[in-house]
Amino acid sequence: MAKTRIASIKKEVIIGHGLPTVLIGERINPAGKKKMADALRAGNLDIICAEALSQVNAGADIIDIAVGTFGVDEKDLLPKAVQAVMRTVDVPLCFDSAKPEALKTALKVYQGKALINSVNGGAKSLDYVLPLVKEYGAAVIGLTQDEQGIPADPDRRVVIAQKIIERAEGMGIPREEIIIDCLASAVGADQGSGLITLETIRKVKATIGVNITLGASNVSFGMPGRDLINNAFISAAISAGATSLIVDASKAHTAILAMDFILGQDQRARRYTENYRTTHKKKLQ
Repeated sequence: MAKTRIASIKKEVIIGHGLPTVLIGERINPAGKKKMADALRAGNLDIICAEALSQVNAGADIIDIAVGTFGVDEKDLLPKAVQAVMRTVDVPLCFDSAKPEALKTALKVYQGKALINSVNGGAKSLDYVLPLVKEYGAAVIGLTQDEQGIPADPDRRVVIAQKIIERAEGMGIPREEIIIDCLASAVGADQGSGLITLETIRKVKATIGVNITLGASNVSFGMPGRDLINNAFISAAISAGATSLIVDASKAHTAILAMDFILGQDQRARRYTENYRTTHKKKLQ
């Protein structure tokens, strides 16, 4: 099974099957966050630095950075955001943009081995993003969708994952640098979508053996009690084979630690018990 290395100057994160699940903190994203979007348009990066620090304190291993919103030049702002977050936290970073020119400017200033979010199976995406992965020695999240959208069939999603990996390997990019996103969507809109995602995870693990991630909170969109649904889905996804998750660490960390312990991915329950003692102590103060 593949192991994927992501690194900052001071910290290294290894993603792999049988290892503790890696948390990619998702909070730096202006979508649906008016205060953050307004701050980014004004060039104020304090809010994203505060979110990065909060996510790391809550247990995030990697920080995902997205700055795309109306009125923002991502090519200019993303590298500035990356530099600001690098000064604030010492964990590795993930650059989240659909614009290759913004990804490139961010990769130029990053100190370490970055994770790119993302490439998909469409020809244009493969043509523009994979050369950046190669040039900068980064890892990349591969979405199981293409020009026709997101398939409803798990086997079709696996075919797209294989296409991304084959294209990458043809360019000299090892398959361990590809993390496949099996794509979670709102179960409230399509009650079968969660099962499709979980089956895709199982098939990718069994047939390809690469690392797997998800934007887990998408599953609960439009439903009440979203955190409960998210954490139930997170447990199912880890059990199916997800090795990293894009989540709000402050809401998902404990559930992930508990599932890792149950699956034997937390030797002697060290991570779970350390987290329990820390959070219990805070509550008593």
